[in-house]
Amino acid sequence: MDEMVEQVDDQDRVLRVVRRRDAISNGWLHRIASTVCRDGHGRILIHRRSEGLARFPGHYEVMVGGAVHVGESYEAAAARELSEEMSVRAPVRFLFRYLNRSGLSPHWLGVHEAVIADVVAPDPREVAWHDWLTESELRPALQRWRFTPDSRDAFDRYLTTETGQA
Repeated sequence: MDEMVEQVDDQDRVLRVVRRRDAISNGWLHRIASTVCRDGHGRILIHRRSEGLARFPGHYEVMVGGAVHVGESYEAAAARELSEEMSVRAPVRFLFRYLNRSGLSPHWLGVHEAVIADVVAPDPREVAWHDWLTESELRPALQRWRFTPDSRDAFDRYLTTETGQA
């Protein structure tokens, strides 16, 4: 069954409910929620998407996330995706959202942060590999590894926001 999402305008106002597949194929704006996960040492969770996924198989990601469902807030979607993909329940903190034009189609991307104290147990249908990297380890990886299109931009914005420069 195809996910239903809210098509939104360039101000992130709801226009109508559509299938996510249609939003992507027609380039209609919709909402995506993502979370940068850190552990108690400040390291960042990085994962590689499973090869069987329809969108960006085998690509690395700095964030855990997915589509915001109809009637769902960015925060609720971020927490749900964290639970579904990594089997972790943790409070997510909304940081910012922006109109992201990279990837398969344009979308509003809500970026959150969570500190993960529990053991991460990724869903193998979604995640092929994961590890915790320091920012200094992540920087060269972002240049060498094949990340999803929005990972670099969203992570740079995240770092700017975290240092109070946004």
